[in-house]
Amino acid sequence: MNQDASYFFCGIGGSGMLPLAMIVQARGAAIEGSDRALDQGRTPEKFDWLRAHGVTLHPQDGSGVTRADQTVIATGAIEDTVPDIGAAKRAGAIIKTRPQLLSEIFNAAPTSVGVAGTSGKSTITGMIAWILHQTGRQPTVMNGAVMKNFADADHPFASALIGGPDLFVSEVDESDGSIAAYDPTVAVVSNISLDHKSMEELRDLFGGFTARATTAVLNLDNPETAALAQTLPAGKAITFGLGEEKADLSGHDLTPLPAGMKFRLIEGWSEHDVILNVPGAHNVANALAALGATRALGVPTSEAVKALESFAGIRRRMEVVGTAGDITVIDDFAHNPDKIAATLKTLHAFDGRLLILFQPHGFGPLMLMKSEFIDGFAGLMREDDVLLMPEPVYYGGTTDRSVGSEDIASGVRAAGRQAEALPTRAACGDRIVEIAQPGDRIIVMGARDDTLSSFAADLLERLRK
Repeated sequence: MNQDASYFFCGIGGSGMLPLAMIVQARGAAIEGSDRALDQGRTPEKFDWLRAHGVTLHPQDGSGVTRADQTVIATGAIEDTVPDIGAAKRAGAIIKTRPQLLSEIFNAAPTSVGVAGTSGKSTITGMIAWILHQTGRQPTVMNGAVMKNFADADHPFASALIGGPDLFVSEVDESDGSIAAYDPTVAVVSNISLDHKSMEELRDLFGGFTARATTAVLNLDNPETAALAQTLPAGKAITFGLGEEKADLSGHDLTPLPAGMKFRLIEGWSEHDVILNVPGAHNVANALAALGATRALGVPTSEAVKALESFAGIRRRMEVVGTAGDITVIDDFAHNPDKIAATLKTLHAFDGRLLILFQPHGFGPLMLMKSEFIDGFAGLMREDDVLLMPEPVYYGGTTDRSVGSEDIASGVRAAGRQAEALPTRAACGDRIVEIAQPGDRIIVMGARDDTLSSFAADLLERLRK
């Protein structure tokens, strides 16, 4: 990367943009950017932090893009209607998508680890980051979520870890097809299930991703990833699974702890007792994936297991916000049926009613996965649990809004469980405060909205009064 390079990030506050901007800045480039949230006065502390770290911020009106020597980074779709993109074209600036830039940096590293799959990516990436950091490997890491181990007063948005240029670890996204641009040394696939693309497209994308890697780390508990393992030449795959004797790494005797999990790891002829400080069987699977990836890089399993014990988790992954009057508030990123199922199963390992606020992140997913959402909630909620849903966030545009939150809520009610759809999130909050009782756990679920965490914190404050 050219030391004198100048980059302009359109949407710089986004969970995928901010860490990438920090990695590019650490390599000597000047960073500018704009964000709709900045213009609307949302999350001001994030933008203050960026300014304090040498980032020049502009309104998202095109005024910050004026020179041909700027490289403008857009989230995904490059549309002329975005003022910064129009300005870039007029100025003759280079325009790249975020995945284009990330894959270029990733592919330039001599050793790279790409973490893909429908769910678990951020946690597995965070676990790999912590193991490599703790064992002195100096990785540079790009994650889509804040890694609590690396977050401190000076780095509240620690979704990137700045290490050396020789080892790059990144979450890799299949939902936009950009996974096709990554050539990893180690390819991790946690699971493959319907989320944004058809199964045929997903099989092609994940198949290509693992074929290009030196080593693929694959989950035998997921039928699609297990089938993928069958297609690879001998010695190329490291497999993992829960109670799966055939797997290279298998987890047994899973025991829930109040704040985590304990399990026995069998690896060939050796066994290890593993303690995690993150809860749920899905996090045991995530740990096995991370152990497979670091094993592929030559980290001794005993060292990796020791590091995992102090892995503090990922922000907004079943994060306990606090407790007031014996009511616990939990903030969680779950937004597709798989992630929601993992969260509900983990929470039901302990007693107590669940009050579930689920904010959908768009009308599209509700339409695509309407029956999966209904079946997931109805199948995993208990009789006294309550689901509350506001309408999806809508920023304008041509989105098909024919399936809304009431369609999901009525389906869950028809299956004999309690569910309500309310017009706004604030109305859902009022309802939760009204019905909450000692012993309840309130879970705030949803993605792509930074304000969900402040909503969860506000709920806790209201319950304290």
